[in-house]
Amino acid sequence: MKVSKEFHWEMAHRLPFHLGRCKNLHGHSYKALVQFEGELNQNGMLIDFYDIYKIVNPIIDEMDHSIICDKNDKELIEISQKVSERVVIIDKPTTVENISTYIAEKILNSKLPENLKLVTVVVYETPDSFAEYSTSIK
Repeated sequence: MKVSKEFHWEMAHRLPFHLGRCKNLHGHSYKALVQFEGELNQNGMLIDFYDIYKIVNPIIDEMDHSIICDKNDKELIEISQKVSERVVIIDKPTTVENISTYIAEKILNSKLPENLKLVTVVVYETPDSFAEYSTSIK
C-alpha cells in the first residue's frame, strides 16, 4: 500500500559550479510529494495523513522562505547571515536531487510507525522538472 501527501514552499538557492544562470542566487516555488509504502496496520491504515503532516511540515517550514546553501558555499552563507536571512545549510550542492535526499533523510530521523517500509520524496523545482529519491525505512 502507498500513501502520499503534497507540500509547497518557496526557497532560494544557487549552484556556483553551474555554467548557466543557475550559478546566480534565484528562487523556486517548490512542491514535494512524500510517499510512504508498507503494510496496513490493524485499523486498515498505512499512516494517518495528519501524522505525515506532523512529520514533514517542520522540515518544509524550516526551508520555506529561506536560502538553502551548500556548507562549502561560504560566501553565500556569510552574506545571508550578515543580512539576517533564513539559511538552511546542507552537506551537498543544493540541486533538486540533493534537496529530495535531504528531506528523505530528515524524515528517516523521525519516529515512524513500524509498518512503514519505504519513503519516496519527489521534489518539483518547476512545474515540469523534478527529482525522486526512495529509501528503505529500517
